[in-house]
Amino acid sequence: MSKNDIGLVGLAVMGQNLVLNMANHGYAVGVFNRTTSTTDEFVSSKTDEQKITGYHSLKDLVDSLAAPRKVMLMVKAGPAVDAIIDDLKGLLSPGDIIIDGGNTHFDDTNRRTKEVEEAGLLFIGTGVSGGEEGALKGPSIMPGGSPAGWPHVKSILQDISAKVGDNHDIPCCEWVGEAGAGHYVKMVHNGIEYGDMQLICESYYILKHALGLTNEELYKVFDEWNKGELESYLIEITRDIFTVIDEETGDYLVDKILDTAKQKGTGKWMSQHALDLGVPTTLITEAVYARCLSAQKDARVRASKILGGPDKKFEGDRDQFIEDVRQALYASKLCSYAQGYVQLNSAAEHFGWKLNNGDIALLWRGGCIIRSTFLQDIKAAFDKNPELENLLLDDFFRNAVENAQPSWRRVVATAVELGLPVPSFTAALSYYDGYRQARLPANLLQAQRDYFGAHTYQRIDKEGTFHTDWIRERRLDS
Repeated sequence: MSKNDIGLVGLAVMGQNLVLNMANHGYAVGVFNRTTSTTDEFVSSKTDEQKITGYHSLKDLVDSLAAPRKVMLMVKAGPAVDAIIDDLKGLLSPGDIIIDGGNTHFDDTNRRTKEVEEAGLLFIGTGVSGGEEGALKGPSIMPGGSPAGWPHVKSILQDISAKVGDNHDIPCCEWVGEAGAGHYVKMVHNGIEYGDMQLICESYYILKHALGLTNEELYKVFDEWNKGELESYLIEITRDIFTVIDEETGDYLVDKILDTAKQKGTGKWMSQHALDLGVPTTLITEAVYARCLSAQKDARVRASKILGGPDKKFEGDRDQFIEDVRQALYASKLCSYAQGYVQLNSAAEHFGWKLNNGDIALLWRGGCIIRSTFLQDIKAAFDKNPELENLLLDDFFRNAVENAQPSWRRVVATAVELGLPVPSFTAALSYYDGYRQARLPANLLQAQRDYFGAHTYQRIDKEGTFHTDWIRERRLDS
């Protein structure tokens, strides 16, 4: 009997769709789920052309695989992954490969890569983005882990990934780096996704509340935006959302949805590690906080009856302001990606990873939630200068942000004057203004720290570390 090319453990929707994707590309796939009825029901639904075989034990699954055996895990991140890895260690042979395709924290992948390699096996921790549809039709795949394992899984993962390019022949899957690098890149992808979604929501909020645009008008605005620099999956689906009618009430569905956003934690992971690294990933962190504030619905309703704000109306040129919002959204998105890549560079230095930033941009061009036109511009920027320390310093992005500045500032100022919250727009602009300053007020901050805690400071005019007895040196008016 011929052997299976790969095995997959975990038949929730993502796992099932990845299996179907592999089978549709001609691979023979063995599957296992701890609930045997799930395995049996899934296998019974396959077509005759799809080479999918179900197994009721991990041992039988492993025995069915061609060497080097490859087992992909699509189970809930956390202890369940460790438990299955422990079981597989006793079943696999040296050189066999375990692939974790779940939404795993990069630190767990760092640890598991080391532990699996010490057991004589190879480990691939890979981010998979694109949701259920992407898993079936072609996701963005971001693999890292044991470099020796990559040649054995490369063809499968690249075949099932999304394809881009003029001939649709460039796979959105390429080796990222050692240990947890793949899952780290996926985490950054998700953080940028948080930022993109929040920026779009702030654009919607301004247009709706400052200009009073209807859903029909919002559809036209986002449809037009999707034809230019902002062309992307998220702009496209936002446009479509404004057309959907609630069958029960006959009203637009978006207006019936409770304004409390949920999250799975990956945006928070990125912000937490940004703090650990000491990098200013401010926009994405504000996007995380915006979701947290939205979740305090009852408190906000109570506060809305007590706290006051401006009672002003927009009085400018409506068409010009719509264009201003478009420009502000574009410039803020550029800052979001710039911050994401700064964090990637810092993490690469911290962990000793050799990341290819241009290739990472290509991984996100198809299949994933943040796919957009200008990712090609990011690829071009890093191709031109692989050592580029910040995207904002590239000529293309510098010119784009400078051209957008007047609009960007008008939007933020108008939102503040009207009392409309735009935390991510504001964070993006503040980051840009802070980054372009040769001197910031941290000199005063260091003086404060030295005053109350003798934390010392450095000077601009000579080398060394200094401390001042501020109480003795201060001069007070008598």
